[in-house]
Amino acid sequence: MKKFLAGLLLSVLVLALAACGADKKEDAGSTTGDKDKADENVTLTVGASNTPHAVILEKAKPILAEQGIDLKIETYQDYVLPNQDLESGDLNANYFQHIPYLDLQIKDNGYDFVNAGGVHIEPIGIYSKKYKSLEELPEGATILLSNSVSDHGRMLSLLEAKNLIKLKDGIDKTAAEIKDIAENPKNFKFDANTAPEMLVQMFENEEGDAVLINSNYAIDNGLNPTEDAISLEDKESPYVNIIAVRAGDETKPEIKKFLEVLTSKEIQDFILEEWKGSVVPVK
Repeated sequence: MKKFLAGLLLSVLVLALAACGADKKEDAGSTTGDKDKADENVTLTVGASNTPHAVILEKAKPILAEQGIDLKIETYQDYVLPNQDLESGDLNANYFQHIPYLDLQIKDNGYDFVNAGGVHIEPIGIYSKKYKSLEELPEGATILLSNSVSDHGRMLSLLEAKNLIKLKDGIDKTAAEIKDIAENPKNFKFDANTAPEMLVQMFENEEGDAVLINSNYAIDNGLNPTEDAISLEDKESPYVNIIAVRAGDETKPEIKKFLEVLTSKEIQDFILEEWKGSVVPVK
C-alpha cells in the first residue's frame, strides 16, 4: 500500500512539473512575440549641438519614425563630451563636428570612429562691434580666435582668403597654426585663448577688434551670420559637419537610413529656408 501511494504521489508530481514546464514555454513564446514586435522599431541615440544640429534632427525625427527609427536627441554645449559619450556607448552617433576636428580627436584620443557621411556646412564669420568692414580694421588690430587648435587652420584660411594674411607655402592649411603666418601686412595681433562657446560673449563685450565665431554658436546666441558678420566664409568650405559613429556601425541599416533622411530634399530645403544661407546643406 505504501509503495502504491508513493508511486501515485510521484506520478502527480511529474504531471505538475510537466504542466509548469508547458506554462513556461508558453510564457517564453509570448515574451518572444512581444520582443519581436518591440524590435520592429530601432532606437538611435544621437548627440548634437543645440543649433543647428539638434534643430535639424528634430525636423528629421518624425520622418525617421515612419521608417521604424526612434530618434533620441542628446544636446551638448561643448565639443568634448559628445565624442567621449560616443566612445563609451552612451551614444550611437554624434552630429556636431567637421572632418578636421574628428581627425584631430582620433589622433589625440585614439577613438575608433569613422565619418558616416556629411550633412551641412556652417560658414565661420568675422564679427566686429567696432568696424563695419574688413577694410576698416586698423594697424595692429587684435583678432580673437577659438582656443580649439582644430579651428585654427580653418580660421586662418578664412583670413588668408580675405587677403588679411598669407600662410606659408606648402603647408596643410587645415592644420595651420598662428606660427604658420608668413605675411601679416597690418601686423594684426592674434589672441587664441577663448573657448569657442565664449566667443559670442567676447564679441558682445567688444573684446578685441574682430572675433571669428563658428556659426552654430552665433546662431545659438541670436546672431544671424549673413547679417551680423562683417565677412563670411565661402559656401564652398571643406569643413562639412558630419555624422560620426564607432567604426563598423556605419554599415548598419539604421545608420544608413539616418543619413538618407538627413540628406534628403525635404531636410535640405528645410535647412535653406530656416537659416537663409547661414547653414548650407552639402548636397
